[in-house]
Amino acid sequence: MLEQKKAIEIDAKYLPRLKKESNVLKIDAEGLYYRDLNCLLRQAICTGVERIEIHNVCGQRYLGTDLDTNIQIDVYGTPGNDLAAFMNGPKLVIHGNAQDACGNTMNEGQIIINGHAGDITGHSMRGGKIFVRDFVGYRVGIHMKQYQRKIPQIIIGQTAGDFLAEYMAGGIILILGLNLKEGEKCKARFVGTGMHGGVIYERGNILETENGTKIMEVGKRDTQMIESLVKEYCSHFGADPKEILGAKFKKILPVSKRPYEKLYSH
Repeated sequence: MLEQKKAIEIDAKYLPRLKKESNVLKIDAEGLYYRDLNCLLRQAICTGVERIEIHNVCGQRYLGTDLDTNIQIDVYGTPGNDLAAFMNGPKLVIHGNAQDACGNTMNEGQIIINGHAGDITGHSMRGGKIFVRDFVGYRVGIHMKQYQRKIPQIIIGQTAGDFLAEYMAGGIILILGLNLKEGEKCKARFVGTGMHGGVIYERGNILETENGTKIMEVGKRDTQMIESLVKEYCSHFGADPKEILGAKFKKILPVSKRPYEKLYSH
């Protein structure tokens, strides 16, 4: 338990849930209501610790929402929906799976998921990086956007569900398909529907795309970006970058910046 003099920023009712080891603050989230957990997390950040571990997480939503700091937060368990929504800086390491809307409108920072992620991961994401070791659900990267040097990035180790990159307006999605056998394709339908910006990189020929997109060979800059992201992915999850980069990559781009132009009157 923390000493009282070191916990002046933390409500006394939360003190039994805290344990400090070196400069790491550990939080026991078992049975804690999501609002209380988020309140405790914000108070814990104010103590000046370098890293926070949250244990026994089970469905508490909005973890990391709107946080504006560079602290690392390790989450053990399965956080609920809207993990790191509007987040602006922290590094969240999830030791388990993430549910829906992870990184919703995220502005900056990193989310590293040691498992899979649910639907609409990276919804309207506008900065930062999301690394998913395994697969993701439906509508991942929907409405992603970028502005000047702020380029959101989602790296998927395995496969994705339908509507990947739907209405994508900017940013980068890299899908590796590491769970697929040779010649096997990702079963995602409607990939890039309404896409009008950004780029999807695929390892091999694993995605079935829509009419509004085009598949192209990667160039030198594309290759440099892919190599950088793959090496970063491998550093998080212990994979072999040489083995992954040994495959041929392609890129998927939108045909038009206004795919629905003819559907509206002017």
